[in-house]
Amino acid sequence: MRSRDDDGVDLLVIGGGTAGMVGARTAASLGARVLLVERDRTGGDCLWTGCVPSKALLAAAHAAASARAAGRFGVDVGEVRVDFGRVRKHLQAAIEHIAPVDSVAALEAAGVPVASAEAVLTGPDIAQVGGRGVHFRYALLATGAAPVLPPIEGLADVDPLTSETVWDLAALPERLAVLGGGPIGCELGQAFARLGSAVTVVDAADRLLSGETPEASGLVTAALRRDGVTVRTGVGVDSVRDGALQLADGSAVPFDRVLVAVGRRARTDGLGCAAAGVELRDDGTVVVDGALRTTNPRIWAAGDLTGHPQFTHTAGVHGSLAAGNAVLGLTRQVDPVVPRVTYTSPEVASVGVPPGEGHRVRRVGHGHVDRAVAEGETEGSTTLVLDRRRRIVGATVVGPRAGEVLGELTLAVREGLTTTDLAGTTHAYPTYSGAAWDAAVDDVRSRLAGPLVRRVLRAVVRLRAQRSAR
Repeated sequence: MRSRDDDGVDLLVIGGGTAGMVGARTAASLGARVLLVERDRTGGDCLWTGCVPSKALLAAAHAAASARAAGRFGVDVGEVRVDFGRVRKHLQAAIEHIAPVDSVAALEAAGVPVASAEAVLTGPDIAQVGGRGVHFRYALLATGAAPVLPPIEGLADVDPLTSETVWDLAALPERLAVLGGGPIGCELGQAFARLGSAVTVVDAADRLLSGETPEASGLVTAALRRDGVTVRTGVGVDSVRDGALQLADGSAVPFDRVLVAVGRRARTDGLGCAAAGVELRDDGTVVVDGALRTTNPRIWAAGDLTGHPQFTHTAGVHGSLAAGNAVLGLTRQVDPVVPRVTYTSPEVASVGVPPGEGHRVRRVGHGHVDRAVAEGETEGSTTLVLDRRRRIVGATVVGPRAGEVLGELTLAVREGLTTTDLAGTTHAYPTYSGAAWDAAVDDVRSRLAGPLVRRVLRAVVRLRAQRSAR
């Protein structure tokens, strides 16, 4: 029998997206023998169909919207025309610029051999990789997730677009129906409206971005409508026929193309999880513990297939954590503080606990933020959620560059910082982050204005005055 020390790999990584690449690089940097298996192309959804092309599209859409609105600043630019072919070239250029960092060559230069093949688990410590058996001490599953097509009668017959295929559009749709009012539906719906499509967003929930605060949802909804988007919430789609979405209330939404953005499902079908003793939930996600270990003690999982928030930053952090735990025998736990950003205009950035009972809330409307006033972007707000000890346990920012502002507040939530800590930190002026500073200062001042504190402070002032008079 062959010795396991002389055969196989220390860590087999299945999936070459963010979680897999970061995990593989982490393990290789620790001295482990690694094999990364990717059946398509390294880089994952983020590079090819997610973060990079979507944000490049949003940049083009923002440029068009800014040009149309330039007159409010006394700058007249004339008619705005969108060349969708050139927009697509911008998207492709962004991908091509970033792709070398995620390439097979870059991974192999970092000590990560890559197999371009299909991998299927066939036992607790073995997988078939391109038709050959590969033994592993440990494995990391990082196969991600794919868009879901709901079982709506007639939908599959109209060649629906998803977040993976919308980038194949050769021309701007004249009428675009967006099914789903979550982050992807709102981002892409607003972008295509700004570029010139007649867009209708349909969602069965009572409001868009139902996972965010009602205020944030309302601000984004108003912004989409200003950009020409028709918003239909609180109504489902019964069927698709006669070139239209047939809604449950009897109305119809005609379209030239349909974009489906109603969620994503873990890519675990055909992975061989049952043969390896890896338990799956009913929705196809992999069951993991707090250290990202599966029910097979040799196998870990990271990224979108785990049921954790489906963000690229989560996938990267978890990929590194899982790989380190596997090859070093550690049990480091997943950080529960996960920031999220919806890149609409205005952006919505949130972290931690939402406003609710049992917490103090400090809110600053951006009409009181000088940078927002100067830029004419006052329809936003910054909200801090505080516990009884005045620690910052949550935050929501709605406005330009909200995602950039959120970094400081994420650190505050993670480290248990108080409003006193934030108020005592000098912030540059004028910035949008000044709103969080103002909210913290307001909270500190409210405490100083309390009856007991005021009496103490007055006593100290009188005592100082008496001593100086001697």
